[in-house]
Amino acid sequence: MKINWAENLRQNVHQLAESLGNLFVESFHYLALFAIGAVTAWAAVMEFLQMLEAGHIKIDDILLLFIYLELGAMVGIYFKTNHMPVRFLIYVAITALTRLLISNVSHHSPPDLGIIYLCGGILLLAFAILVVRYASSQFPSVKIEHPQRKIGAGSGEHPEVEKGEL
Repeated sequence: MKINWAENLRQNVHQLAESLGNLFVESFHYLALFAIGAVTAWAAVMEFLQMLEAGHIKIDDILLLFIYLELGAMVGIYFKTNHMPVRFLIYVAITALTRLLISNVSHHSPPDLGIIYLCGGILLLAFAILVVRYASSQFPSVKIEHPQRKIGAGSGEHPEVEKGEL
């Protein structure tokens, strides 16, 4: 004799627990994204105001603003696609190393072997972007039925995602 009511109750409890778990996880993601986005915007504004207060802006200040811009773009893309764009992390790293390189050359001692290390790091990160782009186009995580098709508004697809990337 089967106990159907117990199995139905177990399934209902399982569905309820899964729904509540998904609600809590998604709520945490959105709250964290809002916090990260707000902190990034606040830091960028404060840095910009400090630049204006100083009365002059250097190239490494502009590169710092680009880092804030890239971090903000990462948050925006995550909101739209629910995927973390690894390439943007690499772009941030390249910009940070470039800023460090410019700062070292223009503000510090004469060039030494450290510049070669920084340039090598930038080259390695640029190669990493090439590998990630190639891998995502050749081995997409989600197959796109018509990658050449123009993506229109309201289609449910993500126009900011490049061909083969999701």
